[in-house]
Amino acid sequence: MLSARSILQEIVDGEHSFRLFCSIAAGGESQGGWENGRIAALVPDSMRDLAPKIARHGADEDKHGRIFNALLRKRGLDPVAVPPETDYTMLLERQGIGLSHQKLHGSEQLSERDIVVYLAHSRVTEQRAADQMHVLVKCLGAASELGRAVRMISQDEDNHLAYCHEELLRLAAQGHARTIRTVLRESALAEIRVYREVTLAVMGEMGRLLDWPKGKAGVLAAGIHGLYGYEHMGGWRRMVSLSMPARKNALGGASPVAPAPASERSSSRRL
Repeated sequence: MLSARSILQEIVDGEHSFRLFCSIAAGGESQGGWENGRIAALVPDSMRDLAPKIARHGADEDKHGRIFNALLRKRGLDPVAVPPETDYTMLLERQGIGLSHQKLHGSEQLSERDIVVYLAHSRVTEQRAADQMHVLVKCLGAASELGRAVRMISQDEDNHLAYCHEELLRLAAQGHARTIRTVLRESALAEIRVYREVTLAVMGEMGRLLDWPKGKAGVLAAGIHGLYGYEHMGGWRRMVSLSMPARKNALGGASPVAPAPASERSSSRRL
């Protein structure tokens, strides 16, 4: 019987599939670290109080990338090139969602609206990240090294999501509510399409590496399309609601690292 647990365990047990799994995750987290570092460096003067939290977010993402690369090294594996069709961030950017990399590579300060857009986009993508990590913890959390890694990352993702909720509610009260509502909706509807395509591509690659029979691959693809159908019909609304989190100031106020310089480029992009 197919289940998320059995599929994930099969991916983790296979050398080539585990290599791809960690490479995609490490590349995406490292790209997220770079993006947040650049945003922290370009925050407008009127919002400088957010810079340490954005930098902390980026530092966490960098840490996650290092964790996945360390998991590879412990199994004597090197990262593998990530297929472009599995590049979550690039595909979202092509949909016009989030801040463009052209803008982030510049030196001009971002606008207040840019920061609102960034936080609204992050609220959507961090919901997805938190949901994915909860599944990994449930299915793989009992494993020793991998379990410790996914539990740590899951806690961080929950903090990132809490921070997005809290800051967006604060900005809504300051007059940005209409922009926030619009961007949240646009981001969520684009994200569910991109997530479907990326998940189909990732599972297609895993099926090739693990030599899954057509029937098994077909069932998994049908499940992915079914999830998209649910999200398209209304499930996306969970990604746009805002509520004050139980944990306030989840990212604190002190920056643990210096923002990434404009010339620094990540070697890969977010999944």
